[in-house]
Amino acid sequence: MAEFGALSLVPPLLAIGLAIVTRRPMLSLFLGIWSGAVIYTGSLGIGQTFDWIVAAIIVDDGFHVQILIFTLLLGSGVALIWRLGGALAVREWATKRLQSQRTVGITTWVLGIAMFFDDYANTAIVGSTMREISDELRISREKLAYIVDSTAAPVATLGISSWVAFQLSLIDREYRDMGVAAEAPTAFETFVRSIPYNTYALLAIVMVGIVVYTGRDYGEMLNAEHRAWTTGNVNREDAQPLQKVEEELGAPIDQRPMLRIFFAPVVVLIAVTLASAFWTGYQSWVSSQAEAGAPTAIGAAANETGLTQVLIDVVGAGNFATALIWGSFAMVVSAIVLGLAYGLFDIGEAVDTVLDGFGIMLTAVTILVLAWTISSVADTLGTGDYVAGLAQGYLSAELLPVLILFVAAFVAFTMGSSWATMGLVTPIAVPVATEFGTGFELVPVAVGALFSGAIFGDHSSPISDTTVLSATFSGADLIDHVRTQIPYAVTVFLVVVGCYLLNGYLGVPAFVFLPLGVVALVGLVIGLSKFDADRKDLEPVATRRTADVDHRGREATAESPDGAE
Repeated sequence: MAEFGALSLVPPLLAIGLAIVTRRPMLSLFLGIWSGAVIYTGSLGIGQTFDWIVAAIIVDDGFHVQILIFTLLLGSGVALIWRLGGALAVREWATKRLQSQRTVGITTWVLGIAMFFDDYANTAIVGSTMREISDELRISREKLAYIVDSTAAPVATLGISSWVAFQLSLIDREYRDMGVAAEAPTAFETFVRSIPYNTYALLAIVMVGIVVYTGRDYGEMLNAEHRAWTTGNVNREDAQPLQKVEEELGAPIDQRPMLRIFFAPVVVLIAVTLASAFWTGYQSWVSSQAEAGAPTAIGAAANETGLTQVLIDVVGAGNFATALIWGSFAMVVSAIVLGLAYGLFDIGEAVDTVLDGFGIMLTAVTILVLAWTISSVADTLGTGDYVAGLAQGYLSAELLPVLILFVAAFVAFTMGSSWATMGLVTPIAVPVATEFGTGFELVPVAVGALFSGAIFGDHSSPISDTTVLSATFSGADLIDHVRTQIPYAVTVFLVVVGCYLLNGYLGVPAFVFLPLGVVALVGLVIGLSKFDADRKDLEPVATRRTADVDHRGREATAESPDGAE
């Protein structure tokens, strides 16, 4: 393969820069892809551009096609719930019971943590469920998208999920490639020991809790929250949300708004997705166990390797893309059945609504395809290998986690994929950690730093699929979501750097630097929100604006931070 060196950075950085400056992600992504084709072919590269776009959709295992089908079906599910008055019922319920932005924010945060099994399902379920409630309490769509995004990948990388299975496979493969599988700790042990050093994921989750509990904001998020609170506009006037349910579907059926219309399809989605993932994983696990001559009964296998390891193996072997399709299809069917059973529409109207649901997802689907394509361009030009190679000469035992963090963050930012970054950087990080350490004690540190950097880069990048889906299901403008989330992500990132430096140079253990990191985040949120608010002549908590009125028409005073009596 040809070496493109620094030129390999041009396509992703051009696409990201243009998207942030112009707020036109589709045009920016296409120009980035086209620039990559020009670099790759040495000519106009039009044919190569469209070849890459087609290839990004039809990858070998069909994963991207499955995610597109899932996204379209989710759009239909959302459209059906809206049409049948489910969202209206939730809004009425929220008006009576949820009294503050803090309550809604904490509920969204907890729900995001609970949806640990898959980041795509997490963004879809949490974003769609909480959007109407947050609108009722005048929470900006940017804030909702931030909460959803920051409790998707960070949570999935820590729980029993497809993410953990992928991470385990990378560690295991690297030990085997190095020829040290016999004397090295198991992949599972290495992963468990790496969790405290996956510091960005841990502190990003904590950061959400701090922000929603205190109600303090800074950067463009502060402006967004003040806009939403004082005007009721949860999006900018000229924003381009990736999903416009209200505008494109019209008024809902309001004759009998029922909560069951909203929650029953969502419960079906979760139940069928989890059951399908477990079933496909169990089938795959049984086959692999049989090929290896190992026990095929879960109980017998658990006696040998432990129940937790068996569960991770089973869930990790599951086909989550297929499970998501089955779950979203079941969601659509259940919504149609409810609508027919209650006489809210006929089958013709149901089919029309399903098709309308596809329509509200077309913008998101287009951006997803272009984001996957720019990632393929970066992979073809060797962007990740180039960046990783640059850092190798600067490694030291003390700086190892910090440098791995920066490399992984930059690769993920330019490629828009945590998984691709982990796949690229793991073969570099694990051998280097082994070389600098006396044995394998630095490997968990390196692995945790790699995961941290990959998730941070993914959070900060407008070409990340989870960033796109978080904005989609929260109903936010993609670039507004990125611009408001980056200051929070960078704040956590800088605290993580400080934690790693304390560990590397002073030997401060994780059980000490993690609490210090939490304290630092609390101080930074309070300090930065006050500084930014003073600079803009605003309150650091939007709901503390004296003489404003809350969404129920009552005066919101400085002593009533959530507008409650």
